[in-house]
Amino acid sequence: MSSRPWRDAWWEALYGPDGFYRRAEGPAGHFTTSAHGGLGAVLGEVVANLADQASVCRVVDLACGRGELLAHLHDSRPDLDLVGVDVVERPHSLPTSVDWLRSPGGAALPDELHDLDALVLAHEWLDVVPCTIAEVDADGILREVLVDEAGTEALGEAVHDDDRAWADTWWLTSAPGDRVEIGLSRDLAWRDLLSRSRAGATIAVDYGHTKANRPAQGTLTAYQGGTLTDAIPDGQRDLTAHVATDSLGSDEVVTQRDLFHRLGLTAATPDHATASTDPLGYVRALGRASTIAALTDPHGLGGFHWAMTRHTRGHA
Repeated sequence: MSSRPWRDAWWEALYGPDGFYRRAEGPAGHFTTSAHGGLGAVLGEVVANLADQASVCRVVDLACGRGELLAHLHDSRPDLDLVGVDVVERPHSLPTSVDWLRSPGGAALPDELHDLDALVLAHEWLDVVPCTIAEVDADGILREVLVDEAGTEALGEAVHDDDRAWADTWWLTSAPGDRVEIGLSRDLAWRDLLSRSRAGATIAVDYGHTKANRPAQGTLTAYQGGTLTDAIPDGQRDLTAHVATDSLGSDEVVTQRDLFHRLGLTAATPDHATASTDPLGYVRALGRASTIAALTDPHGLGGFHWAMTRHTRGHA
């Protein structure tokens, strides 16, 4: 089997004609995110709150899967204009009032997405924008990692030019065997997205890391059928790698836990006395507390990084 750069194999496996994100079952058939089910209802509250803070009445959900979060927003905030962006055709189940744009996939954005006056949410988008995977060889040279269709890896040419400059600035290592996920493609995708807004806010939500805690072996992994599995670019599984959120240059990066707490969402257990006076209300409050606990768990979803940039009207 022939090998090629991970970045190219990754893109084809996710966004090619037979790519993972074009499969009929959609991402929700393989893993759960904060946008799904009861979690999505609370996430929708947060997104609507942030749209209100940004003084906009439109929400653009980029890489929105099959529009699960948009459906929650439609139910809870019918006053908002909603737009979904993903690589598939508009889902039939989505309310007709929700607009839809087809995306080419990866870092590429639809031409129609421009001059935005909106809250733009890129929820788990940058982690699936393919990037250069590199590894330090026995001589201390950072080389690009190649991969074949079975997932077998080999080291290619030394990393150079812009990718090398990014690694030197953001993820410098010379220890043999160390891996580097060069985030230049994510940074450029983020800047492109920012350039399309004239007002509101743009937010990227992903598992991430900073210079203080770069993972020596990288984070590239895969999910299939609800299970963590080997990273193989076969189109049958999701391929994802955490984001170097400090290189994005956003106005602020905050964990999901801290953001939700800032907005007053805590997992406080309801007063047990209400179980007898308002049993249904108590059960609902208990369920909500459980949902918020899951969304703010520092070792789980609460560890997501929210990279946020605000826009002033007239300036991107």
